[in-house]
This record gives sequence, C-alpha cells and structure tokens, in this order.
Amino acid sequence: MSSKDELVDFFKNQIKIEQTIVDSVKEGLVEIENPAVKGVLTGISLDSLKHAEMYSSAITLLTSVPQALTEKNLDKQRALVKKHIQLETLVIQKLTEIIPSVQNEKVKLLLDAILADEKRHHTLLQKVLEILVKGETITDKEWWDVMWENVPFHGAPGG
Repeated sequence: MSSKDELVDFFKNQIKIEQTIVDSVKEGLVEIENPAVKGVLTGISLDSLKHAEMYSSAITLLTSVPQALTEKNLDKQRALVKKHIQLETLVIQKLTEIIPSVQNEKVKLLLDAILADEKRHHTLLQKVLEILVKGETITDKEWWDVMWENVPFHGAPGG
C-alpha cells in the first residue's frame, strides 16, 4: 500500500467482505443439521466478525492519535490480558492431553482446530501484552521524568 488512505480504503473493503461472509454463513446455517459442519461454519462466522473488528481497530490506529493509558488503566488491561493468557494455557494443556486419546476422527478434527485457535490466541495475547498495551502506556514515573527532565536541579532549590 502506498498511502495511509489506500490502506484505510483496503480495510474498509475487507470489513464489507467479512460481513458478507457472516451473512452468508447465517443464511446457510438454517438448513444445515450436521453439528460438526454447523460448528465449524459458526466458528468461521465468528472469526469474520472478529476480523471486521480488527480491521476497524486498524483504521482507528491509522486515523487517530491514541490517548496514552494511565498506569491504573494499564494495570487493569495487563491483568485482563494475563488472566486470558492463563486461561488459554490451561485450555491448551487440557486439549494437548486429551486429543491423542480421542478415537472419533471428526471429533479429533474439531479439537485440533480448537487447539490451533487457542495457540494463536495465546500468541496474540502475549504480543498484545508486550507491544500494544506497553507501547501506549505512560507511567507516573514517565510523566514525572518528562516534566522534570529539562528543569535544572529538578525542583530542588539550587541543587
């Protein structure tokens, strides 16, 4: 993409495509009775909703200046992301243990797909914790550093 505007236009188009997928699956599920097919298509539809939301977030990141998070806000977000990382870890462990013992190939296929999703979620949450949240945070110490870094004697009289 050669410009921010072209990228934003691309994302807007992708949002429309994702919505088309959601609508198509919703219409198609009415006549589907196979639980495995229904479950997979529903999952794909939910992924499309997620993708549309992520494209929308990307547009926001490209078109507006994000407000810095306070330390309190960071702590809440960090705790939430850490909690979900822990939950994903538990699910990954349990699925890794149970999948080898599952004999039904259709069930195994579904569990393998869930495990792959959980691993991607886990990796994404770790990146969110490291990059997005930390990258937009200004701690109290950083505010003080910014305020005082160019002041002679850092507020103390004469030195």
